[in-house]
Amino acid sequence: MRDLRQRESKPLLDNLLDWLTVTALKVLPKSPTGQAIGYAKNQWAALCRYIESGDLEIDNNRAERNLRTIAVGRKNWTFVGNETFGEKAAVIYSLVASCREIGVEPRVYLWDVMQRIGAESDVAKLTPHGWKPHFADQATAAGGRFIAKLATATVPVRTI
Repeated sequence: MRDLRQRESKPLLDNLLDWLTVTALKVLPKSPTGQAIGYAKNQWAALCRYIESGDLEIDNNRAERNLRTIAVGRKNWTFVGNETFGEKAAVIYSLVASCREIGVEPRVYLWDVMQRIGAESDVAKLTPHGWKPHFADQATAAGGRFIAKLATATVPVRTI
């Protein structure tokens, strides 16, 4: 992937940098075009980083998409109880987003980690990325049964 990016993308980025440099001399720095050129040149190293590695993506769309649910619900969560609860909610949202990103069912992951948290000494194995190779196969069957029970459970109604 890196070789392809070096071959195909690097010449395009070099041409873009040349255009930015020439055009910057022709426009006022405070004009909208001048500000856009300044921003692009200030972010140039970050923009070019993806051609140095085959693992990086050119944009952060996936991360933005994962954070969208938080941004959309922000007004709904203005009153989360207190700051401590807000921090805990952020941790849970991060875990759920990580699970979804790597193809792990978040409810199974959370259920299984709650079972293992007191006994597992290697904390790295309890993160979504560490949990998947170590426990996912055995937990999916057990967790799936547990979640199926939850989905069909009924809450008894008390009559007075």
